[in-house]
Amino acid sequence: MASGTTEFRLLPMSESTSQLCFDKEQFLKDDFDVDTFVADCRRRVQLETLREDLHIYFKSLKNAMVELINKDYADFVNLSSNLVGMDKAINNLSVPLGQLKEEILSVRSGMDDAIKAVEDKLTARARIREKKACLQRLINITKSVEKMEKILGISKELDVDDADLGEHLELSGQQIERVALEFNQLQFYVTQSKGLPLVEKIRPRIAAITVTLQHSLERSFEESLETGQADVLRQCLRTYATIDKMRDAEALFRKIAVKPYMDEVINESFIKNHPQGLKGMYSKVLEFIPKHCTLIKQVTSQTPSSAGQEVVRGYDFLVNAVWPEIANSLDSRNHQIFFATNTDLFHERYLQTMDFVERFELQCGTQSSVKRLREHQSFNTFMSKWSLSVYFQLRFHEIAGSFETALSTPFNSTSDAQSPFKLHVFQTLWQCLHRCWEDKVYLIPLCHRFWKLTLQLLSRCAQWIEEVYANELKAPKEEPETSKPPISSSSSSASLPNESGEPADGDKQQRGPSPAPLPPPITSSQLVSLVADIDILCAQLTQLYQHVIGPKLAEINCQGITVLSEAFLDCKESLSNRQVEFGEYITKEVCALCSVHLKSANDIPRLYRRTNREIPSKPSAYVCNCLKPLQLFLDEHKANLQQDRQHQWLVSILCTVTDGYLTISSELLTSVKKMEDSLKRLKALRRPSEVALASMASQQGGVSDDDKIRLQLSFDVNFYGKQMSEMGVEDNEVPSYIELKTLVNSSVKGIISELEEI
Repeated sequence: MASGTTEFRLLPMSESTSQLCFDKEQFLKDDFDVDTFVADCRRRVQLETLREDLHIYFKSLKNAMVELINKDYADFVNLSSNLVGMDKAINNLSVPLGQLKEEILSVRSGMDDAIKAVEDKLTARARIREKKACLQRLINITKSVEKMEKILGISKELDVDDADLGEHLELSGQQIERVALEFNQLQFYVTQSKGLPLVEKIRPRIAAITVTLQHSLERSFEESLETGQADVLRQCLRTYATIDKMRDAEALFRKIAVKPYMDEVINESFIKNHPQGLKGMYSKVLEFIPKHCTLIKQVTSQTPSSAGQEVVRGYDFLVNAVWPEIANSLDSRNHQIFFATNTDLFHERYLQTMDFVERFELQCGTQSSVKRLREHQSFNTFMSKWSLSVYFQLRFHEIAGSFETALSTPFNSTSDAQSPFKLHVFQTLWQCLHRCWEDKVYLIPLCHRFWKLTLQLLSRCAQWIEEVYANELKAPKEEPETSKPPISSSSSSASLPNESGEPADGDKQQRGPSPAPLPPPITSSQLVSLVADIDILCAQLTQLYQHVIGPKLAEINCQGITVLSEAFLDCKESLSNRQVEFGEYITKEVCALCSVHLKSANDIPRLYRRTNREIPSKPSAYVCNCLKPLQLFLDEHKANLQQDRQHQWLVSILCTVTDGYLTISSELLTSVKKMEDSLKRLKALRRPSEVALASMASQQGGVSDDDKIRLQLSFDVNFYGKQMSEMGVEDNEVPSYIELKTLVNSSVKGIISELEEI
């Protein structure tokens, strides 16, 4: 197709085809499709236009083809004459080619036959070689068996059941090692010749040799341990390693040395009789290692005492012999230590056991030995027997249960006089948090669970605080009608609730059983104690994390300490989410008590207008009583609230009260000014003689009634500011007081000047 494409491109095209509505190259593509081509062109032009362009393109192709033929006409005419005689040449070549093919096929057949014959001979030779090797192995097996029987003194007719006669045969260490080498080689030959009749026939003799060799090794091993001969023990262990029976040597040591000692030490009677109980038993168990394992450790591991001596590698008697027997004895004879029924006793036993495990690991000597110990099946089984999940569930019910019990009566006062908290619920929460991380409760494997419990306790407390806000503060505001019982007429007094809030007996019979009585509403004092305890708790939680929780998390190399600290911080902040709302509720109540007295400021005009009273010289009674509720509130809760919180509430209350005082004073001065202007207009309408008499009377009196009102208000405002200063609040902390003071002082500025002149 590529060549065809080239030929078509060589065709001369007229210039008129360059304005076609389609691309001429599309016809040369391998995947050209008529329907697709038409649909594509139809989106751009009409079908009539497409037909005209195709007709133009067809004519251009036809003209180009005619021109090409005319250009190479001589070549087209001579094409047939150039092919004359081609058939005869082809026929002349076919005969020799056929002969060559037959010769090649015959040669190939001969080669295949030769290759097959060679392969058959090679296969037969390989079978002969294999049979020869098998025969040689059988000869070696027979020789090895006869050689070992001769050394061990075993007759060919000796049965396996009579092999215990070898126990009375005294063999030297070299003879045993020589037999072991021969036995190891015999095992290799037997494995290679498995299933042969001769091997099956000679297997009883091999079993007799095995039993005899095993008895000799066991006797040599026991004697070397009893006599303390390191060379004999080293040679014996080397022999065990030669015949690949190292685990048998460790099992033999466990049987003859470890088990009798552990049977005597690990039992309930030993724990009861020992002054230190379980801890004393563990100490006695560890004494076994220096007493009975020193020689073995010297032979099997590199120690200062074995410097310059040969070390037999591959043995680990502490891991494979001593520890499995200890774990098995504890499980079979002291299984009660794994029970978590008594949490305190379980905690003590677990810590004592983990301390014993750590001291046992120190006796292992190397990190690789410790690693093998922790990967050993008996070690993992032993650790899994501790009922840690049951222990935590009991602690969870103990800790979380005490906190839930405290939440049933949350606003009870704490009974501990030394406690910084005032409410029993926060004292209980603090004790529960400390309980989680207390040394007598906390266990390292349960660190993640105690951490989760800590966050759950804080979250539960935050949820309770939200419930207090929703039920005690928010609900009465949103549903004021439902918070009060409906008022009935006097004719239906039988349905009124009694003092306890329950309906009368007659109404009970009609309505059925009454619901449980609602708890009493929260008081301001309880709410103040709640806010104060939250502040104290948040401050102490930081210390708890830094000095108690953080070090325990770092002790276990906990990953993501930053994430955990952020989670703890979030829980702490959730406790104080409603502190602002609680503060607003408390300050609003105190403000209401203070603002009641400010209404008496409206009575000042009545006291001085047309009463001929003397010029005021002391503050009014209302301003003296205005801040008494605030002072009583501070005196009552000063010991509970933190200084910052106390000052914050104090400024908030004074700002609110002063705003009201400013409004009342502004309205009062405005009304006095209006009254004064009205009197002046009335006086202006009187006769001149009456006006003169009135002016003389005012000059004789000195200060008018309106001025006395302004002076009295000035005394009251200044005394109010003095009370603020005594409470520790500066004037600039209450902007409305500065405005109030400026307003009052400006109203009496001229009056004070006149009084000074008089």
